[in-house]
Amino acid sequence: MNTKDQQAGYEPRYKHEVALPGGDLKVYASEQLFGSLDYKVLEMANNNLQIPNIEYMSYTPDVHVGVGTCIGTTAVWDAASGYVSPSIVGSDIGCGMRVHLTNLHKDDLREVKLRRKLVRAIEKYLPMEAQQRGHYSDIRLENIVRKGLHGLPNKYIPDSYTPKKSSALSHVEISKLSFDEEILNELPGMAWHRGHRQLGTLGGGNHFVEIQAIEIAQEQRKVAEAWGLQDGQVAVMIHSGSRAWGGLVNQFCTPAFAKVMGQLGLGSADPRLIYAPLAHPQGQRYVNLMYSALNYAVVNRHLIAYGVREAFRDVFGTKCELRTLYDLMHNYAWREETSSGTKFVHRKGATRALPAGHPDNPSVYTATGHPALIPGSMGTASYIMVGQPGGEENYYSICHGAGRIRSRTATKRLVSVHEFSQSLKVGKEDEIVVNQHSLESIIDESPQAYKNVDEIIESVTGAGLAAVVAKCKPLAAIKGTK
Repeated sequence: MNTKDQQAGYEPRYKHEVALPGGDLKVYASEQLFGSLDYKVLEMANNNLQIPNIEYMSYTPDVHVGVGTCIGTTAVWDAASGYVSPSIVGSDIGCGMRVHLTNLHKDDLREVKLRRKLVRAIEKYLPMEAQQRGHYSDIRLENIVRKGLHGLPNKYIPDSYTPKKSSALSHVEISKLSFDEEILNELPGMAWHRGHRQLGTLGGGNHFVEIQAIEIAQEQRKVAEAWGLQDGQVAVMIHSGSRAWGGLVNQFCTPAFAKVMGQLGLGSADPRLIYAPLAHPQGQRYVNLMYSALNYAVVNRHLIAYGVREAFRDVFGTKCELRTLYDLMHNYAWREETSSGTKFVHRKGATRALPAGHPDNPSVYTATGHPALIPGSMGTASYIMVGQPGGEENYYSICHGAGRIRSRTATKRLVSVHEFSQSLKVGKEDEIVVNQHSLESIIDESPQAYKNVDEIIESVTGAGLAAVVAKCKPLAAIKGTK
């Protein structure tokens, strides 16, 4: 913004409407981020908008190109005449975020050696390699995909013996989604085998466990205190999804969707964009299987957190606790009650952020709105936000992260290990400790591969969709491999 603009009382725009041949698109982004959008992003939007009966579509400021649909999309149909699209859910069904609060202060982790010791302890409980089996062979997978968190044995719910203090089942966006379980009989044995092996595993790519220190935003201090947040408090942020189970659901359903599209004369300029009427048997088949993957995803993050809790206790003693703040998803589709009726809402790389008083809040967060968990890129801050009433116009969708600005291949070509190590402050007292021995192996996840998360958050707050409750600065990061 220049001086003349400031003197004239100029207000930057954070909401943009784009008229495309297929229909209207809303983009929630600063003018700078909006102006930097790749034409492919708008091309994909135009393809999506040509799906019959679509009522609304928007992009969050972290939007970037995906398969068939951009990551950062919210797409809405009326539930009575709607469509469902695996492409607007994403291959990692139920991928999302989880944050746990510890009773530690960042000063307890001041020493780099201690942070390294904690990272090594976490690696003992959390498989890092793609082919490593999870540590939960005593859990029945069928109970997990059918019952979600309620399918876990009590020993994996650490606070089950103190129900008044329990947060494991109450402080989550979903603990269980019900569906027609008969559909599970159609899945091949490979899905069950791989799904069971991968329970409680992180996966590769942008998935992570990060140890962070909380800084409360003064404007939302009352909300922060209501949630139990404290300045300097150590928190654990987890990003993972449904692993092979969700991926195999997509592989299982894609040929059937392609066949339905051919039979009904449906199509798209992008063959990777698939969809079907919600009421069609194949549409319902996918929805039921998707819900099983959402159940898997929330349990997977829970078990990752369970392992991290055990590692913290190994290092800091049994009085160290990790209380669930919240768990939510950013890749899914489901029915929502709105002021204009029942809608079928897709979110691909978009986080639901409900304000205080919204009936869909878990009861523990009715008075404040629930925590909306937004990770940054590796080595940068993450954010804990709360939805605002103005978010209703966008179906309460906000960003889900920083959003890539370059591909993994391009990042490996353009970013040096030295640049990456500087981002992590390697060799300094405030080094962000990582578990990978070679930074080159994870350079495609360096901050240079992503948009500036602070600019993303500014767009969300500027548009009136959500407010910052806390900023979370990284102390250590644990990355797996695919």
